[in-house]
Amino acid sequence: MPSTPANVAAAIGRIRAVLGPAGCIEDARDVAPYLVDFRGLYRGATPLVACPASTADVAEVLAICNELGVGVVPHGGNTSYCGGATPHESGDEIVLSLRRMNRVRDVDADNFSMTVEAGCLLADVQTAAEAADRFFPLALGSEGSCQIGGNLSTNAGGLNAVRYGVARDLALGLEVVLADGRVIDGLSNLRKDNTGYDLRDLFIGAEGTLGVITAASLKLFPRLRTIETAFVAVPGIGAAVQLLARMRAATGDAVTSFEYLPRIAVELATHHVPGVTDPIERPYEAYVLCEVATARDDPQLRGLLEAALGQALEDGLALDAVIAESLAQRAALWKLRESVPEAQRAEGASIKHDVSVPVAALPRFVPEATAAVLAIVPAGRMVAYGHVGDGNLHFNVSVPLGEDGSAFLAHAPAIHEAVHEIVRRYRGSISAEHGIGRLKREALARHRSHVDLDVMRAIKQALDPRGILNPGKVLP
Repeated sequence: MPSTPANVAAAIGRIRAVLGPAGCIEDARDVAPYLVDFRGLYRGATPLVACPASTADVAEVLAICNELGVGVVPHGGNTSYCGGATPHESGDEIVLSLRRMNRVRDVDADNFSMTVEAGCLLADVQTAAEAADRFFPLALGSEGSCQIGGNLSTNAGGLNAVRYGVARDLALGLEVVLADGRVIDGLSNLRKDNTGYDLRDLFIGAEGTLGVITAASLKLFPRLRTIETAFVAVPGIGAAVQLLARMRAATGDAVTSFEYLPRIAVELATHHVPGVTDPIERPYEAYVLCEVATARDDPQLRGLLEAALGQALEDGLALDAVIAESLAQRAALWKLRESVPEAQRAEGASIKHDVSVPVAALPRFVPEATAAVLAIVPAGRMVAYGHVGDGNLHFNVSVPLGEDGSAFLAHAPAIHEAVHEIVRRYRGSISAEHGIGRLKREALARHRSHVDLDVMRAIKQALDPRGILNPGKVLP
């Protein structure tokens, strides 16, 4: 139901009374950062950024907006790649920022769990766990700015998913405010609970379209005490997949991260990002950044890693390797990996895909999808990198050298459809960890079955019948 100017004005007046001056951002300069998505794909408008300080505040804001039919766009750290937290250009939606709800409510080291509010920065969640001699494994390049509520709302994956799973796998329970202001208090720290439907999983990955996550109970793990990091040159994606299996077996499944980098990714990062260096003097076609870790002091782990790499070198699965000798060297290897998105932005226009296929299918998927892209843009530069350990590649293509960026980006719809068609053939996903947002709404309609979409719409109608929660996102 579209909101009217009168209803928007009425909602703003009532929200001001609830939140007070500290909870309302209305000055144009202060509002501006909330109007543009991380990639600059969308620029919206809003008359108000509401900043509640408690779950009760969120409940009152949503109840007001639901009564008046005013759209609400939940907003976290604004690191979405799909425009999921950007208001519409119409300017008749309220932005709901969770930034003031940033408390660590509880850390239960004996239960290996913690409860945090949705506005906590991911880095602060990690730090709070470490202070209790525990480990929270969700790790992203944006962890210094993204918020745990947004991580859960998009079911973020990250660098350690190969061992610990994605955000969904790390949540024990949620506190969620529904569209009408009612609160689901599901902050359970239980590992086992079979009492009816699992409401928690409805809201993880829903991108704020079914309810607003205000707090979460999270799983913790023993703090890692022995970590070994290797940068390995490989002949290509096929060898990388075989090496992953070898490393998991040789180390007793101690692989925490396994990241794939083609040569062009290394060249872009070393060229554009200060302080990034190439760990191996001679250039190779591709590399993996592999990390293995245990929660005990384990002097044998390095020997296991070295032996596995030695055998891989003999068998031709590895061509060269460097093992970090210090924390500084480890940090340098990770800086290289995490600088690739920044470097690709600096290089110019690019067409991006966040896709996943079964790990075993990657050696077939990559050349097939590459050929499909190059049939459309023959001089395109493929930058396919990412989380090979869980089958998730950021399958990107950069503008050809010397070509106009706008002309190149005009090929995006055809390239997306070509890549997504191959993903469908392998029963993969067109959004492995960045969500759907506004960017992939129509692609979702082609990727999921009519039955799937009917069920999604039925759930949306049941939980948000007036359609106020993040309008125009996710569902086509």
